[in-house]
Amino acid sequence: MKRIRLTINDQLYERDVNEHRTLLHVLREEIGLTGTKEGCGAGECGACTIIVDGLPLNSCLVLAVEADGTTIETVEGEARSGKLSPVQEAFDKHHAVQCGFCTPGMLMTIKDLLRRHPHPTREQIIEGIEGNFCRCTGYEQIIEAVLDATGQLEQKGAITHA
Repeated sequence: MKRIRLTINDQLYERDVNEHRTLLHVLREEIGLTGTKEGCGAGECGACTIIVDGLPLNSCLVLAVEADGTTIETVEGEARSGKLSPVQEAFDKHHAVQCGFCTPGMLMTIKDLLRRHPHPTREQIIEGIEGNFCRCTGYEQIIEAVLDATGQLEQKGAITHA
């Protein structure tokens, strides 16, 4: 066991953790932040994406002890005072959430994308989310939601569905 300190969504947590535990499992099982999902467990699907010290990471690939002293953002930190973030609102408006399993990781990936590109092009959005798999939406609604959240949907005109 090793004691670690994590600042998660602006709140400090201290826990004694087994050295083999992933950050994903500590977040979900020991801290109770279950928004982050385990999909593949191998860093391929993006369901477990969180932001650690400003960088998006697959939490299933990071040992909790490696994250000691870091600042972490999870999907639970997106809504503030009961109000959804603009991207969450756009996801709802554009039906970019169906089963919802990929949504937490997708939202965190998009948060990182928007920090780097506040008004991303369609191509930048596609490239930005390529590590996050969604089996339900076909991605078009997700792309529309990001364009809408950044005020670009009207500028680019109505998006047609093929």
